[in-house]
Amino acid sequence: MVESQIVARGVEAPAVIDAMRRVPRHEFVSDAYRASAYDDRPLPIEDGQTISQPYIVALMTELADVQRGETVLEVGTGSGYQAAVLAALGARVFSVEIMPGLAASARARLERLKYGVEVKHGDGYAGWPEHAPFDAIIITAAPPNVPAPLVQQLAVGGKLVVPVGRGSQDLWVWTRTQSGLDKRNVLPVRFVPMTGQAQQ
Repeated sequence: MVESQIVARGVEAPAVIDAMRRVPRHEFVSDAYRASAYDDRPLPIEDGQTISQPYIVALMTELADVQRGETVLEVGTGSGYQAAVLAALGARVFSVEIMPGLAASARARLERLKYGVEVKHGDGYAGWPEHAPFDAIIITAAPPNVPAPLVQQLAVGGKLVVPVGRGSQDLWVWTRTQSGLDKRNVLPVRFVPMTGQAQQ
């Protein structure tokens, strides 16, 4: 998976490649899809959601430029796979999931696999201000616009990686600088819509 789907497509960061090798993706999919766990495609998980394809997880992780010991917020825990990859980089990871069943199952899975991720049920639109500022924020569902509270919780030098749009979506990286925000459009993507306040 790592060689053919991630390295071959341009992901270069050694720490990200190592984390993708070490996190067992089959632990984050249902038994019915375990045989496909290392295919380069999204797979269904509970509550009508999906686990992103490995390449997109690796790309978003590389774009976030997470360093060991940094504090990271993930919005949209899902099965917990992206959070596990971030934790495997040595980050302190906080993850918010709007669906209570998914939050509970991801928390239990991450605890069982000893990733040390803190998961809470809630609307990720508001972020997690108690643990801000964050050195990186990754959003794994697509809002129509970037949520202002998340921008406010980004540390100077921090990167916000987010798919934006309804229907047609683009993956953006916003970097907070001393003078404002540097915004870069990376590539077209397809994510489930961000629900909750983002829909209003």
